[in-house]
Amino acid sequence: MLVSELRLAGPRSAAHIDAEALAALTLPDGGRLPSSYVAFVEHAGWARTFGLWLVYPPVLPGWADGLQGRGGALTTRMVDAFLEAKAEDFDWVIEPDGSWELIPALRVFAWSENGDALLWDTSSRDARGEYRVFCSSRGQNLALWGADLEEALDRMADARFGDAPDLEPLRPSRVED
Repeated sequence: MLVSELRLAGPRSAAHIDAEALAALTLPDGGRLPSSYVAFVEHAGWARTFGLWLVYPPVLPGWADGLQGRGGALTTRMVDAFLEAKAEDFDWVIEPDGSWELIPALRVFAWSENGDALLWDTSSRDARGEYRVFCSSRGQNLALWGADLEEALDRMADARFGDAPDLEPLRPSRVED
């Protein structure tokens, strides 16, 4: 599904998004954010996608739910949980499409209200600058959802919550002091 096909159910919420970081943020492989993700944030702003998914944009200081803050904390938590599962020989947590070698390269960029994560494989940048996208259901599996965010959108749409709009703009929250 193309990002441009997603319909916003209201005015775009983006005043708190850090446009400079969106254009210049460097990821672990030294490259910039994938263009499908940048296109999504530029189109959607801060929104609930298909009634379920929160794609974290880079945000200005003082704002919550950003790629660097919330996404970074969730990444640490997910990677730690996978490494603990590896130590316990719980190989099933990387099925059907993951591997233990993949774990350190994972980075959470979206979270569902059901506790599922969308993760980039930052070791998989292709010629277009895109990363493969994996989904982990509550840290209990790793399923490949696409070669980029646009491919993953089809899977996200399949799990649409009821008759939810494609994109429901959300009011951003300030970080609590």
